Amino acid sequence: MAKLMSLLLFIIVLLLSPCQCCPQYQKEALLQFKSSIVGNSTFSSAFTFIYSSWNSSDASGCCQWEGVGCDSQQVITSLNLNNITSASVVTSDVLTPLFHLKTLTFLSLVSNDIHGEIPGAGFANLTNLVTLFMYDNRFTGSIPPQLFSLRNLKILDLTDNLLNRNPVMLENLTSLERLFLAGNKFSGVIPSLLFGLKELQFLDLSSNYFSMDIPMEIGNLSKVILLDLGHNNFQGNIPASIQKMEHLEFLYLQSNLLSGDIPAWLFDFNNMIQLNLGGNRLSLGNKIIRPKSSNSLMVLSLRSCNLSGETPIWISNLTSLIFLDLSHNNLTGNFPKWLADKFSGFLIVSANKFSGPLPPQLFQYDQLVVLVASNNNFSGSLPDTIGESAQMRVLMLSGNAFSGSIPKSISTLSNLKLLDLSNNKFSSNEFPIFNQNSPLAYIDLSFNNLSGEVPVTFPLNVKLLQLSRNYFSGFLPQNLSNFRQLKCLDLHDNNITGEIPEFVCHLSSLQILNLRSNFFIGSIPMNLSNLSALQILDLSGNSLSGKIPKSLDSLTGMIEHDTSSSHRIISDFGSPALFSIDSNNLKDIEVSWKNSKLGLPCRNLQLYTFLDLSNNRLSGEIPDSFSGLKSLKSLNFSTNKLSGNIPKSFGDMQSLESLDLSHNGISGEIPETLVKLLELTYLDLSNNKLKGPIPSGPQMDRMNDPNSYANNTGLCGMQIGVPCDNPSPEPKPTETESEVEEIKNWETWFSWKMAVIGYPSGILSTIMVMYVSGYFNITPQRGRRLRIRRI
Repeated sequence: MAKLMSLLLFIIVLLLSPCQCCPQYQKEALLQFKSSIVGNSTFSSAFTFIYSSWNSSDASGCCQWEGVGCDSQQVITSLNLNNITSASVVTSDVLTPLFHLKTLTFLSLVSNDIHGEIPGAGFANLTNLVTLFMYDNRFTGSIPPQLFSLRNLKILDLTDNLLNRNPVMLENLTSLERLFLAGNKFSGVIPSLLFGLKELQFLDLSSNYFSMDIPMEIGNLSKVILLDLGHNNFQGNIPASIQKMEHLEFLYLQSNLLSGDIPAWLFDFNNMIQLNLGGNRLSLGNKIIRPKSSNSLMVLSLRSCNLSGETPIWISNLTSLIFLDLSHNNLTGNFPKWLADKFSGFLIVSANKFSGPLPPQLFQYDQLVVLVASNNNFSGSLPDTIGESAQMRVLMLSGNAFSGSIPKSISTLSNLKLLDLSNNKFSSNEFPIFNQNSPLAYIDLSFNNLSGEVPVTFPLNVKLLQLSRNYFSGFLPQNLSNFRQLKCLDLHDNNITGEIPEFVCHLSSLQILNLRSNFFIGSIPMNLSNLSALQILDLSGNSLSGKIPKSLDSLTGMIEHDTSSSHRIISDFGSPALFSIDSNNLKDIEVSWKNSKLGLPCRNLQLYTFLDLSNNRLSGEIPDSFSGLKSLKSLNFSTNKLSGNIPKSFGDMQSLESLDLSHNGISGEIPETLVKLLELTYLDLSNNKLKGPIPSGPQMDRMNDPNSYANNTGLCGMQIGVPCDNPSPEPKPTETESEVEEIKNWETWFSWKMAVIGYPSGILSTIMVMYVSGYFNITPQRGRRLRIRRI
């Protein structure tokens, strides 16, 4: 009886339980969408996670599928389909099946690299949409009018696409509360219809090409909490109408062309949390600001706001401040005592004229997270209290006159990620010994007076190690091989000796290896080709000898170079809500470029590929196979003892912008194939043994500096103003000579004829051989800022 009651109870619960089955047409729409993705792309890990549950034979229904949400009526109301494709091209056509899901209120299609225009006709069907996320794709054109007919829409995010036609018909979005259009290609004036969106609370138009004055009508958006107009081309003054936006908490106007005085009323907002005015032509001057006692400002950027003299004391009244940027001004005097005594968080005072030592109490308040004080006139020793800043993540003091030893207490900063002490006067041969598991990843001690052997007392996960322009000597230490995550090793301009050790070839993460201007001897290791990620190799200014290894032609980073942000040598890091310290704050990587020194910004190093073996004692011929380095931008083999010809295959290096083969013993003609180098802007072939005509073509004709061809044996061409004489025609034989030739031919024929007659049983054998050779070198060519503020 008890078993029967239990069975009946189970059946009743089963009957009363809501069915997890979505309508069949919705299930079919999702399966069709899955099919279209499968047919158009390779899969990301998110694809595998989400779509593994999307199964046509699943009887439980699609409401249980990953990324799918249903309401109590078991109809689909939300879809979260982020980062599911990883193909080179996925067009917006793949979205067509989703437009059958008219019950959708939430749709997220983030980071799918979808190309093409936004399909307006399809979105017109989704009349129940409240939230639409489509940021970080490649949508082009305009926002279709149909999208503005979705009267229930409250959140629209199209950040980081390629939209370039300003939106129209915005007035229909009467319910819209959040509009994010940052990182596109909108230009001109902000559409006036936007100011009629009375419910708008968040407006982000940053990183576009908007220009002209900020319209006064912007003050009509009285409910706005966040207004981001940064990184555009806005001109004129800060409009006074912004005062009417009494709910404003976040105001970003940085990196525009705004001018005039910074109005004092900007500091009167009771709810203002973040205010960024940096990077304009604005002026605060010596204006005295009297913030309200209730001021809640936590983030303040006055970068390049024409501040001069001592640091404004009124800033000390901003008691909630945890981020302060006063960089790129003309502030003078010692580091302010009131700032050193109690400031916590992020402090940036670089590019001013501060002098004297850093006060010890600055580091005794252990809430200091970031200190950037580069490019001032600070001097003296670093205080030993520096090791008490337990929360310190970034310490950048480059471009000052600090001296003495690097305090050993720095090694106790267990949260430190970036240490930049470059361009100072530090001198010592002893270094702090860091915990091997410390998060410190970016270290720059270059341009100092440090000596002794190359230090290896750094954490094992170090990614960037810049020790150039010091007095390090001796051999490269074997312990360098422990830094398996090292992406950049820069040791140029030291006194390092010996051969380049084999263990360097096992630092498989290396993207930059710069050993320029040392005293290395011996040959270039054949196994350097193992460094498949290498994109900058500079061994110039040493005493390396032997031949150029043919194996360097297999450096993958110079063949199929990946310029995506995911392969950046320096990654952005910091507090995402407040501030990101990125590679814009780091010293450039110095390379030789077009016969001069060039600083490559760390942030964009993924765009460059260089190979420099100049100023050594290398001999032999240049390997033909270097033509395979399809992504190489600069090739410098100058000032060696190379011989032979310039390989014809060099014409296949179609990304090449700079080519320097000067001061060698290269002979022969300049190959005609160089006319295919349409990116070439610098060429130096001087001081060789070249002869013959200089090739003529659209780009080669621009290589017309005579110094580029000086001191060769017989070059000619329009580039150097030396005409190439036409070859003399073969002289016609005289009548006598013709007769003699005819007699010879007759005699030859006659002698063969008689030989045949005289030897009727003999064998007649006449063999004629022609050998034609040609060289064909055909190599197949092979072929996004996710900065999103979510509040």
